[in-house]
Order: sequence, then structure tokens, then C-alpha cells
Amino acid sequence: MSKIKNSIIETIGNTPIIKLNSITKDSIHEYYVKLEYFNPGGSVKDRIAVALIEGAEKRGELKPGGTIVEATSGNTGLGLAFVAASKGYKCIFIMPDKISEEKRAILAAFGAKVLITPTGVEPTDPRYYVNVAKKIADNTPNCFYANQYHNIDNRERHYRSTGPEIWEQMDGKIDVFVGGAGTGGTISGVGRYLKEKNPNVKIVCADPVGSILYDLFYHKKVIDPPASYKVEGVGEDFLPENVELKYMDDFEKVTDKESFLMTRELIQKESLCVGPSSAMALVGAINYGKKIKEKKRFLVMLPDSGKAYLSKAFNNKWMIDNGFLTADEIGKVFNKIEDFQNYYKEIGI
Repeated sequence: MSKIKNSIIETIGNTPIIKLNSITKDSIHEYYVKLEYFNPGGSVKDRIAVALIEGAEKRGELKPGGTIVEATSGNTGLGLAFVAASKGYKCIFIMPDKISEEKRAILAAFGAKVLITPTGVEPTDPRYYVNVAKKIADNTPNCFYANQYHNIDNRERHYRSTGPEIWEQMDGKIDVFVGGAGTGGTISGVGRYLKEKNPNVKIVCADPVGSILYDLFYHKKVIDPPASYKVEGVGEDFLPENVELKYMDDFEKVTDKESFLMTRELIQKESLCVGPSSAMALVGAINYGKKIKEKKRFLVMLPDSGKAYLSKAFNNKWMIDNGFLTADEIGKVFNKIEDFQNYYKEIGI
């Protein structure tokens, strides 16, 4: 069989799973992580980008020369952008203003138009990024609104592809699967497949503080109103159709600080350069593992690369400004050449 791919799209999937060796060394459990940044667009969202576009093509919703419109935190946009570029479609993406500059820049590099909307507005507000996307889609000729939150091609792709891939890679030896839920497609699709293979597999959702999904799972209603948080791409202030709570067994709430500190710990101790949502999932998995007395095999979905967060998670000033680290904790922070020069004088260089 030829090892040559016909297009970049054919390289999506079959991402590696590795065992953690340092961060979880004191746990009785085995922790494995699936590295979705090995996808060509750098995240798990590459998988659904193909499904959304090809599904629309088959249904006649997306025609040659058409425009794809989507509300995105960045990764789905990037997946759609590179698939669209290879197929000759145009893209318009609407993003909340908390999204990193790196994500905005790469989307523009693919030729997409990017519109920024305010973070923290209610889902009923016309400025809410999903509402803006819908309005643009309604007013754009020959347009396909990808609608990742409610388009079930999303979770079906993970049920038919990601789930079987995980089961095969783990040789069926998996006790707990942990992931976050943004659109919900990954954890719902994978969760459904794994439970069909083994009903005893636990599906645990790591949810950022500020999201309403935890409340909807445990209380069937919102107890704590949605609040803003810094982790991108996970948690929600509404219930997407792709979030199927019936396939989930537990939720773990994780704070921004825990997520951003673990982002740094992962690269320093495991050589894994992943984003804060990946770190959040691992924190949730570790916290859940502390409640279990018998040894289990955990698989944690790490959805994207840390390279899209250089201006945030790996920026000392940003971390200090947001209260996640102090200058003393990270050592002397140099922001200007004068800082270096003064430091040299202090140590006698």
C-alpha cells in the first residue's frame, strides 16, 4: 500500500497515545494521554472539520466556491480553514475576544476573514459570537453555517472514528476516559463508543469553573450562573446538542489557575507542549483518580498544542497579571533590555 497521501486531509487521525511518567508518578493509577496536536491543523477539531464539510457537500448544503461561516474558539476554525483551503472554499469566522492572538493570526494566514465579538455577553445578546455567526450566515450567498455545537456530524465523527481508534490503541484496556466538553462532540461520541464496547468504562468530563455543564449534569438546571474564565474551547454557557450527558458518569470542576499551572508543568516534566484545555482535562483526571482506591487505567484527551498560547500560558507577564503566578514563583522577570542590563550590574557582569 502506498505511503504517499493524496492530500493533507488524509493525514488526520491516528494520533499517538503515550504514558505519563513524571506528573502522575505518585498515583496508584496509570495515566495515558492522546496527543491531538499531531493532527495537521494542530488539534482534535481537524477530525470534525472534515466531517462537517463533507457532510454538507453530500447534502448539497455546500457548493463549489461557497463560503463556510462558523463561531469558533479557534481550533475548529483552523481545522475548517485548512480543509476549506484544500477544497477551494472561503471562510468567515467569528471569535470571542478572549481568544489568543496566535489563533487569530493563523486563521487570517489561511485567508479567512475573522470577526471578534465581546466575551461575557449573554447567549441572548445579539453580540454573542454564535448569534453573530448565524446573522452573517443568513446574509451571505452560497453559504454553509457549520454549526459545530448542534451539527451532529460532529459527535458522529468521534463515534465512528476517534472512539474505535482509542479502543484499538488501548487494546480495550481502559477504565476511565477523561475529556473536556466545548461542543461536546468528542466526549459524547467517544463516550458512546467506549460504553458500547464496555459499559463499565467511566466517562468523566472536566469542566472549567464558570461553565454551566456541571450544574446541568448534577442538578438538571443552572445553580451557579455562567461566569467568564480564561481557558479556551471548553465549558459552555448553554447546552449544545452535541453534549449528550447520558454518556457521562461524572464531572470534575477545574479552576483557571489549576489549568494554566498544569500547562507549564506538562511541558517541563513530560515534554508535552499542550494548551490549557488539555491541562484542565488532566487536572480533572488526577482529581477524579484521588477518589478511586483501586488501580485504574486512565486515558485523557489532550485536544491541542500549546504553541497557540505563547502569549498567554507561556507568557510570564500574562500569568502574573492574571494572578496565576507571582514574580517570586517564576524568578526574575525581564520585560525590557534595561532590566537585563541592571541585572548584569547587580551580579557583577
